[in-house]
Amino acid sequence: MGLFNWFTQEVAIDLGTANTLIIHNDKVVVDEPSIVAFDRTTNKVIAIGKQAMQMEGKTHDNIKTVRPLKDGVIADFNAAEAMIKGMIRMLNGGKGWMFPSLRMVICIPSGITEVEKRAVRDSAEIAGAKEVYLIHEPMAAAVGIGIDVEEPMGNMIIDIGGGTTEIAVIALSGIVCDQSIRVAGDNFDSDIVNYIRRQHNIMIGDRTAEKIKIEVGAALPELQDAPADFAVQGRDLMTGVPKQITVSYTEIAHCLDKSISKIEEAILKALEITPPELSADIYQTGIYLTGGGALLRGLDKRVAAKTKLPVHVAEDPLRAVVRGTGIALKNIGNYKFLMQ
Repeated sequence: MGLFNWFTQEVAIDLGTANTLIIHNDKVVVDEPSIVAFDRTTNKVIAIGKQAMQMEGKTHDNIKTVRPLKDGVIADFNAAEAMIKGMIRMLNGGKGWMFPSLRMVICIPSGITEVEKRAVRDSAEIAGAKEVYLIHEPMAAAVGIGIDVEEPMGNMIIDIGGGTTEIAVIALSGIVCDQSIRVAGDNFDSDIVNYIRRQHNIMIGDRTAEKIKIEVGAALPELQDAPADFAVQGRDLMTGVPKQITVSYTEIAHCLDKSISKIEEAILKALEITPPELSADIYQTGIYLTGGGALLRGLDKRVAAKTKLPVHVAEDPLRAVVRGTGIALKNIGNYKFLMQ
């Protein structure tokens, strides 16, 4: 076994629509945006992650930036494979040496189809994995925030990522009922782009929209510790000249309202199909929010008001899923819910 371990490197990957995180030796060693830049003429990879992110929306004809994942699943197989390969290379500080053999645990959305599952597994194998295990995101998030998933106790997890919102009730090492909707962080960004175009006649890019969401994004139009107004630069649609405006968190709360309502509906639907014994548990334990969307100001209060249940935001919600994937990797033998 010692020799096998010597040649096998273990990595846990949270392959996200917006960000990809990799844990190796119990440490988050890669935390990069899920984006790849290609040279159109040679089709070679120019940049991955943060470097490619800086190019997005600013490229000329010879460079194209690709986001390999859409709605939590692989949309561009070749780009996904190049991205996984490049990020695994980062484990060794960018040196060309590849691990002799890789064992990977990758998390996937719970509403994923068999074909989409196959795409994840295939791209991991082409990137050099000898063994690939899959884990559902809500399960990984529950393990990551320290919930004992093997207990006969119901826990509700809401993981709001970049492409999907995963809502699941977990008990006895399994997902009892779940709702997976393709409304999440990316939808919030496009809501902001559309709102600023409609309301202020200004065209902005996705990166600017994400910045607005981080700086003044809110789920409620009235907050106690309100963020300051944020200056936004974009192209004036009337004159075509660059222009600056300021937006407040109240405006952003109104423009995100529809998307957040869809998430609330899915939460209520998941609660509706929960067995009564588990409903009793959830009344005691409350709801846990993880993922980047959990950082949206006032979201926990809004969900609590809608469901009349206590809502807890996980500490460091962005890394909850990858932490859980890392723990699952260490206990591959014990966790029955890992799929090979």
